[in-house]
Amino acid sequence: MALIRLASRARQILQGSVDSCSNARQVRRAQVLLWLHNGESPSQVAQRSRLTRQAIYAIVQRYRTRQGQPVTTRIQDREHPGRPPTKVALARRIVQELLQQLPQRYHYRSPVWTVPMLQVQVQRRLHIKISRRTIRRALHQLRYRFKRPRYVLALRPVHWRQAKGGSKMA
Repeated sequence: MALIRLASRARQILQGSVDSCSNARQVRRAQVLLWLHNGESPSQVAQRSRLTRQAIYAIVQRYRTRQGQPVTTRIQDREHPGRPPTKVALARRIVQELLQQLPQRYHYRSPVWTVPMLQVQVQRRLHIKISRRTIRRALHQLRYRFKRPRYVLALRPVHWRQAKGGSKMA
């Protein structure tokens, strides 16, 4: 006998979550519920999903206690409280302003901005300590992409034509 019985519409929604959801935890919970509905034992499902049996029972219990809610809400995580990313938001605003200006205006010799240079300027404006990781997050949120400069030019070997199968010089 199955540990849980799902309605056909709930099964369809859970299967859709398994197929298209980007949250791995929700996918795992949906898979667990579907496997249990198909008659697998909690031990088999625990081994298959690499969870403990207690976690399997907790998923079923959580699904049952949220009975009045939509199926997708019943398999979601609860809200995760945490510190808001205030430094990233402040840094993003200043970095966006700085990227529109040349570094030479701030007495840098570089023709392009680097993360350490941005870090110094953001710290000077905000009067707080900001890490390079925070600057990188701000750049990522601004969808700013960059490549590291190549300091050594690639030199061709003397016999590069032979390596590429080129013709002999006459």
